Amino acid sequence: MAAVRPEGGVPEELGDPEDWSVYEAPAEQTLKLRLPAARPAEPAARPDGGRAARGRAGGGPAGLRAPGTGRRRATGRAAGPRPPRPKERRRVVLARLVGELFITLGAVMLLFVSYQLWWTNVLADRDAGAASSKLEQQWAQQPAPPVGGGTAPAPQPTAFQPGQGFAIIHIPKLGLDYPIAEGTDKQKVLDHGLVGHYAGTAMPADQAGNFAVAAHRTTHGQPFRKIGQLVPGDRIVVETATAYYTYEVAGGIPETPPSNVTVLQPVPKGSPFTAPGRYLTMTTCTPEFSARGRLIVFGKMVEERPRSQGQPEALTGQH
Repeated sequence: MAAVRPEGGVPEELGDPEDWSVYEAPAEQTLKLRLPAARPAEPAARPDGGRAARGRAGGGPAGLRAPGTGRRRATGRAAGPRPPRPKERRRVVLARLVGELFITLGAVMLLFVSYQLWWTNVLADRDAGAASSKLEQQWAQQPAPPVGGGTAPAPQPTAFQPGQGFAIIHIPKLGLDYPIAEGTDKQKVLDHGLVGHYAGTAMPADQAGNFAVAAHRTTHGQPFRKIGQLVPGDRIVVETATAYYTYEVAGGIPETPPSNVTVLQPVPKGSPFTAPGRYLTMTTCTPEFSARGRLIVFGKMVEERPRSQGQPEALTGQH
């Protein structure tokens, strides 16, 4: 073995800087320089504190973090809200179903109200207009015999089938003209915008009795909507195939129970009449948009005019 020693002139006080034995080599090998082996690095002192403090230290200059140290980098996927639990999802679905149900019910109710207040009037006005035109055509095709001539007896209620038109009622003050049909069946008569004649009560041509009629006040053409505005002295005309019958309003009842059928008697109870005569009774629902009670208007016949003599003064505007 051979060893390389320090060159001459090295002061003794410096001593041996290193362990020169590491440079020893076998004698049979060519001598060459070998660098000293690197000493293991001493571990750095662990900074006080937790992970945050160690991250701030980072092994580099103060205030800087070494690459790959400190907090974890974002993974690229943003942290979203916590997914709802099963119970929360059921509550959300239930709330949506309830909301949609209320919206649907509201739409159905709106359509129903529109149908009742508007569309039924459209249909009823069409039907009433067709019924009036049919009556006028029939009357124009037959001669009108004079009243009391004996050639054609006045038709009785039994001469008409339920729902069959036989007259037209005119209320000049209200500008109303509606056909009158036999019976007061809601589906066959009243809902078609017609005025219905109470079966069993008198006809206009009868020499005594109470000609009683009914009609809707709201919806389905609402023929009697404004009869509450009539006052004593106003005229009402009932036109038939043979004559015009003029009645004068004599009073009424603002509200009475629907079960009060005494107003249909030959001398209507609650009217100003006390003796038999030729009377008119009109009935309709009250208050408006309700069937709680009945509004009654009474009239007394003041003129019977054959069609051959033309319209009465109440219709010509001379009254």
